Parts: sequence; structure tokens; C-alpha cells
Amino acid sequence: MYAFTTDVTRKWSRATVALGLVLATLALVACNDDPGRTPSTSSISGQDLDGAPRVTETLEIDVELGDLYIEPATIQLEAGQSLLANVSNVGVLPHDFRLDEAGTRMLNGGESETVEFGPFEQSVQIICTVPGHAAAGMIMNVEVVGAPVAANGDGHHGGASGEPFAQVRPNATPGPEWEPFDPVLPPAVGTGGTLHQIQLDATEVVLEVAPGVTQEMWTFNDQVPGPVLRGKVGDVFEITLTNRGRLGHSIDFHASKVAWDQEMRTLAPGESLVYRFEAKHAGVYMYHCGTAPALHHIGNGMWGAIIIDPPVLAEVDREFIFIQSEFYLGPEGEPGDLGKMQRDEWDIVVFNAYHNQYAHAPIRIEAHERIRAHVLNVGPSENSSFHIVGTIFDTVYKEGAYLLRPDEMRGGSQALDLQPAQGGFVEFEMDAEGLYLMVTHKFSNVGKGAMGIFQAGDVEVGDVAH
Repeated sequence: MYAFTTDVTRKWSRATVALGLVLATLALVACNDDPGRTPSTSSISGQDLDGAPRVTETLEIDVELGDLYIEPATIQLEAGQSLLANVSNVGVLPHDFRLDEAGTRMLNGGESETVEFGPFEQSVQIICTVPGHAAAGMIMNVEVVGAPVAANGDGHHGGASGEPFAQVRPNATPGPEWEPFDPVLPPAVGTGGTLHQIQLDATEVVLEVAPGVTQEMWTFNDQVPGPVLRGKVGDVFEITLTNRGRLGHSIDFHASKVAWDQEMRTLAPGESLVYRFEAKHAGVYMYHCGTAPALHHIGNGMWGAIIIDPPVLAEVDREFIFIQSEFYLGPEGEPGDLGKMQRDEWDIVVFNAYHNQYAHAPIRIEAHERIRAHVLNVGPSENSSFHIVGTIFDTVYKEGAYLLRPDEMRGGSQALDLQPAQGGFVEFEMDAEGLYLMVTHKFSNVGKGAMGIFQAGDVEVGDVAH
């Protein structure tokens, strides 16, 4: 779910750790004052009988894993010391506490485990290895006094594997096995009050996002976009979500009015829930995984569209769905990079999750057909200015309201502007046979993959995609 760890919570956590250190220090002093007791192995240092400083072999500490932090965030050791960590997951999400091959298993909320590291000769970082969690702050710095830092594969010095980030080749073409995402939108069924029973599975799969470029995508039903859902005001949606992946996942339907802490809670691998709501308002809505960090789950493709038709909807010849998003490439076959997401450093901007998808596979229509294009911007962070070169929109519907409809004013619109998590539709027709480019009119993103082609009539497409 969304990360709602507040400053107050973090301050209490730090205060607890600080108090523990004070009490440990007092206990150590009391212990050292008693010649009949042996200093604890959790002590960082003590004194020999001659008064010289003495470093113990092992430091024992309690480690708290939360959503998304590790306390303590920093500890200091002397060279040659080991660390005995009593690790507890106090969060909702699964976490682990690892340094390379050593560390805990994946701990669910409420679980604990004790693990030993070391001895240490250089400073290191012990992290949560769940993709994105270290980059979001789940790091404990182990500072060995006077020693250099050794990097742990935490995903914010490059990919988690240490491999270079994947690169898009702008002139590359898809292979013979590639199939485009079908943008055709079937009509809604029923007259309101229809029950839609839908099964969605949360998964992690490797998918191609540009010719020759694959990423580990976090998906609904092994696809990006997730299944497009459609209904009418008054319809009831009953979605059974099952987590069939290895990470925690959840779902948030922007078309619903439900309690966040119930239907939108994070599911551990193997868990299921039934998310039921009545569609009370029309619009072109987003649904997505909201598990923390939500930015990482959305940025890795865990989203889809749900369309609730307005009560009166004009007839058209064809309907399509175009979902704009941006991707932040990690290494080949790995998840997108959270650090890039946090810095708004997207690599590609695409319609329906593939670089220049409908330039490689133009959308075939006829001149003078009435077209309705539903458009959703899922971001997670970039805006959209949906535009089709060579035509004008005579109908514009955005965020549940008509901004423009055909009337005696003969008004026209050149673009549908959408911020992340906004949607709508436009209606238009092509006055002549030929090719019509579909783009976002933020032109710095057209060259990053946000371009497609409407092919009106039996005309030659040529090499427009390149």
C-alpha cells in the first residue's frame, strides 16, 4: 500500500533506539563496576584490568524492519568485530536483512530471526533485497572505524545485479514473434446494475518493452497494460485478486469508493482478496498496485484502465484505448530502476506499454469513420498532451465531464491534456485517406517512443516508424 510512515513514527522509532542505547550504556557501566560479572558480548568496548581499551568480538543489536526503513540506520564497529542482529519485521510488507549471501530469510510482518555477520574489515551496507526497497531507504550502514566502504548490490548504484541499464535502439524493429497490444475497445454490456466478476492475478514476468529490450514487469494477469475493464454507472465489480508472485502486491481501483485499509491492503504471496464496489461515477479511470513504494510498482507496469460510460454515450464506428506511461529501464531482464523513478529520469514514453508500438503496427481505419479514442495517463510522473496530426477533435470528455461537443459554435480541440491518473476520450474522423500520426505533443517524448499511426484507407505506410 502507499507508504504512510510518518515523521512522528520514525521519531518514536529513533527515540526507542536511542533510549535502548542509553540503557545499554548504563547497564554496561553497572556491569563494569561489579568485578564479579563478565562484560556482555554486545558491548562495543570495555577495559582490561590495566585500564587499556578492549574491543569485544561481537556486537549484539536489535534491528527493526519497517515500511520502508531500517532502524538503526547506522552502527559503528571496530575492525575485526562481528555483528549479531536480532531482526524483527514490524511492517506490513515482507522484508529481509541481507549482506550478499548472508542474512535472514524473507520475513513477513511480525516475524523475527537472529543472524550473524562478519567479522568486518571494511564498511558495508546491509539491505532489504526486495526490489526497490533499498533504493527507498531500507539500508543499514555498518561503519568500520577507519575502513573503506564496500558496495552491496542495493539497486541504487545501477541494477541490483550490477549490470548496466538496458538501452533502446531507436531504429530497431520488433522480431517476427512480436504481437502488438490490441487497442480496440469492446462496448460495455448491460444497462446498469450488471455484475462483473473478474479474476486478476498479480505476477512478475519478463516482457519486451521495445525491440530487443526486456524488463521484469510487475503485472496483472501477466500483461501490461492489465486487462481493460468496462461498465456503466450502477454496475457492480467483484474482482478476486490473487498474488501469484514473489513480492507483496495490492490493487487500487480509482473508479471505486471503498476503505483503503480493507480492499487495498497488501497481499503476501499466495494470498487472495475479493474487492467489490459499485461504479457510481462515469469516467476513464486508472487501477494500479498501491504497495509501497507505489512509485516502483506503477513504474514497473502494474496498472490498467477501467472505463465507466456516461449515462448517454453517442454511437461511433470504432473505439480504441490508449494508455500513456513512462518506463525507467533497469538492466536487461530486471525491474525498472527506482532511483530513476524518484529523479523523473524516464527512458521511454509509450502508448500501451511498447516503444513506438502503433508505428510498428499501424491502426487500420477508414476515412470518414466516426472514431472515439479513450486516453488514460498512468504516469507514474509524466504528463500527456494527446494529439493526432491532421485532424481536429470535435468532442472532448475529460475527468467525468464534456469539455466540447458538436454544436452551432463549431468548436474544435487540438489536444487532450492529462496529468498522471487522469483520463478521458476524444471523438473525430479523418477527412481523407492517408496516414495520421498519434503523439503526445510534448515533443521531447515523441522521440522516446510516444508515437503511433492511424492508417486511413488502403494506403502505403512506408518507413514512417523509422
